[in-house]
Formats: sequence, structure tokens, C-alpha cells
Amino acid sequence: MSTQKLNLLNLSVPRVRLLHLSWMAFFVSFVVWFSHAPLMGDIREVFDLTSDQVKALLILNVALTIPARVVIGSLVDRYGPRLVFGMLLIVAAIPCWAFALANTYEQLAVTRLLLGFVGAGFVVGIRLISEWFPAREVGLAEGVYGGWGNFGSAAAALTLPTLAMLFGGDNGWRWAVACTGLLSVTYGLIFLWRARNTPAGASYFKPKKASALEVSSKRDLYFYMAMCVPLYAALLVIVWRLGPGQLGLYGVTPQLALIAVILSLAIVQLHQVWRVNYQRLREGVPEHDRYAFKQVAILNLAYLVTFGSELAVVSMLPLFFIDTFNLAAVTAGILASGFAFMNLVARPGGGWLSDRFGRKRSLSILLCGLMLGYGLMSLIGSSWPLVFAVMATMCCSFFVQAGEGAVFATVPLIKRRLTGQISGMVGAYGNAGAVSFLTVLTFVDPSSFFLVIAAFAAVTLAAVQWLEEPRGHIAEVDENGQVQLIEVS
Repeated sequence: MSTQKLNLLNLSVPRVRLLHLSWMAFFVSFVVWFSHAPLMGDIREVFDLTSDQVKALLILNVALTIPARVVIGSLVDRYGPRLVFGMLLIVAAIPCWAFALANTYEQLAVTRLLLGFVGAGFVVGIRLISEWFPAREVGLAEGVYGGWGNFGSAAAALTLPTLAMLFGGDNGWRWAVACTGLLSVTYGLIFLWRARNTPAGASYFKPKKASALEVSSKRDLYFYMAMCVPLYAALLVIVWRLGPGQLGLYGVTPQLALIAVILSLAIVQLHQVWRVNYQRLREGVPEHDRYAFKQVAILNLAYLVTFGSELAVVSMLPLFFIDTFNLAAVTAGILASGFAFMNLVARPGGGWLSDRFGRKRSLSILLCGLMLGYGLMSLIGSSWPLVFAVMATMCCSFFVQAGEGAVFATVPLIKRRLTGQISGMVGAYGNAGAVSFLTVLTFVDPSSFFLVIAAFAAVTLAAVQWLEEPRGHIAEVDENGQVQLIEVS
């Protein structure tokens, strides 16, 4: 692979072209996933939705992403990112168009739930980028992919209301949403046409079993099973929040049925984890094939507190500004959007820091900044000058999103053939974090909410001290049974 310095504008370099092709796919997936958010005012008016119904739609939009990221991660490792990402974008158009054609609240709810699956597209590019970029560049490349792709939600907010206005009438929002589905199909076909899983001549390493992550010891097996439990707990929280006594989307009987389904899925997955690993561990794992699962567990926690807190804060920040500074909704929305806009520079910046100064050190520094940033935000009050409040928010958001970049600068360096599954689990923890923090917010005031995140960041910072800095090479076995060494430092 070329040793020349990475230049993101040099499209003559194949890996740079692939990077831009990938982040644009992620960008499109986020446009589709969040197409409803800027149009919710029109949707609420057309369907005469209550406040609880609107909240339920917002929760449904992220609910399925938790298990979907795990599923998509397994599919990526098994079938390759080109096919999975292309087909995901094409298939996503179906629930997108169904949402645009919905005539009842129930139809809106079901299609919004299904659209959460496209949010799993993020994990596809993590494996794809790691195949094309060397270890010294992978952090910056993954940061560009994640940060610029995440901007799709902001792009939807900036463009779709105008598009709906151009179409006009009560159905303007429908046409705007439908256009995102058309965009998704079109770009999915382009991605299938132009993307490649690996550079010419390189091997694409696949796991022996894609139904569960392979681990290296019995202790790691039990650790892995324990780390699966919080993801299902987050799904149970969602079922509780949408049920009777809360948002009232359904009654007691459907709620009990959903709980039974989630518990059944948990049992099935834990059985798969045991089945995939037990015999393998009895036979013994070759030394060159081992890795420490604690690496995955630590990154799970780090992404929970970084991306999880970002999703939670983005959801509540406009209302926080309205209540604290008595602002108009439009003004508060514009000021709060600065938190998400930082993705354009912060996430690539975190990846670059990780490449330049080391994975463990960079993540530790960024978590310290995140902890102090949320501590500062907890002090924001009506006596603060508004400009200082916005500056504190932007400063905090830099460390949050740079931390996300540092997490996924490390993920591809653990075990190449398992990168999709590891990315899926780490990404799912991010969504589980959002559910957890938003649930906390229902019980405490915003100041305490920010302090809770800061406290969890302190716990995560302590855990990161057990992270092993990737060194030397990792070994993978190609399709011919030959061991190949991949540089990770």
C-alpha cells in the first residue's frame, strides 16, 4: 500500500476515492434515517398527533438500530461491505416510501421502526475503510467517514423542509421523504457498481462463524455473554417507555408479548455465542489467532458515553435552550445544531489524534475533555451570557465527537476478520447509551443529567487504562490457509 501522505483531495489515489464513496453512502443512510425529524411539525399537523405520539415515533426511529447493528456487522464479515451497504440502501427505500404513503398513526409507527435498520449502515464502512487504509492512516480515514457521514442528519434538516415547501400542500412532506428513498436506491446502485471490498490483490478475511463473535478463552466467552445483556436491557427499557403508564403506544398484553420476544432473542443469541465458541475453545485457539475481548468491552463503554451522550444531548438541547434562555424554537434549534455540526471536524480530528499520538493516550485525553465539558454544561444557567453557553456546548461537543473518532480508530486494529461484528457491537452500545441517558433525563433535571454523563465518563476513563495499545501485527488466515500478518502500529 502506498506510503505517500494521505491527501483527501487526491482522487487519483484508489483508497481516497473509496473513502469518499463510503462516507457518501453513510451520509445518504443518515438522510433517509432522519428524514422525518425536520418534517415532524407538518406530520404532527396532518395526523393531529399528541406530544406522546411524537415522542413515541422518535424512540421507534432508534429502537431497531440496536440489534440491527449487531446483525449487519455479522453480514459484513460474511458477505463483504460492498454487497451489504449497497443492498441496505436499496432495501431502505421500501419502508421509506411506505412511511411517505402512511395514512394512519399505526402505519407511521411501524414504518419508522423498520427504518431504524438503515441506521446500522455505519458499521459497514468501518470494515470497508479498514481494508483500504494502513494503520497509520486508518484513524483519520474512519473519522472522515463517520464525521462527514453523520452530517447527513443535519443536511436533511437543512434541505427537506424547503423541498416540502416547494412541493406544497399537506402532502409536501410526503414528497420530500419519498425523494430520500429515491436517493437511497440510486446511490445504492452506484455503490454496488463502484465499490470494492479490498484493494486489488488483497485478501478479504472472513470469520469461521458469522452468527457470533469468536473469542480466545473461556473467560472471554463469559465476558462476551455478559456484555450482550445490556443491549437487551436497553430494548426492554424502550418497550417499557412506549407502553402503558408511559407513552401508551400499546397496552399491557402487547407489552408482555414484546418482553417475551426480547427475552427469547436474548436466549437465542447467548446460545449462539456458546455454540460458536465452546467447541473452538475446547480444541484450543492457536496463539497467532488470539485477541483480548477486554479490548472490545472497553470500546463498548467508550462509545456508549461518547456517541450515546451525543444522541441524547442532541435530542434535548433545543428544549434546554428554550427553557433556560427563553428563546424562540427556531433560534434554539439553530444554536443547538452546533453540537452536531462539530462532527465535520471533531470526529476526523479524534481519528487523527489517535493515529498521531496513540490509541490509548488519545482516548484518555478526549474522555477527560468530555468529562470536564459536561461538568461545565451542568453549570449553565439563565444568568450566563448566551454566547458563553453556546461556546461551552461547542467545546464539549468537540471532545464528545473526537472521542467517537478515537474509538473507531482502534476498532479495526483488534481482529481484522471480525471487524464488522466488533463494530456492530460497539455501535449498538452507542445506541444503548442514548436510551440509557434519555431514560435518566426523565428522572432528573438537565444539570444533573449532564453530571451523570460526566460521572460515567470518569468510570470509562478508568476502564480505558486497561486498554492495550495495538502493537506490531495481527495474524489472519486467508482462504488458502496461509497466515498473513497485518500491521496495526
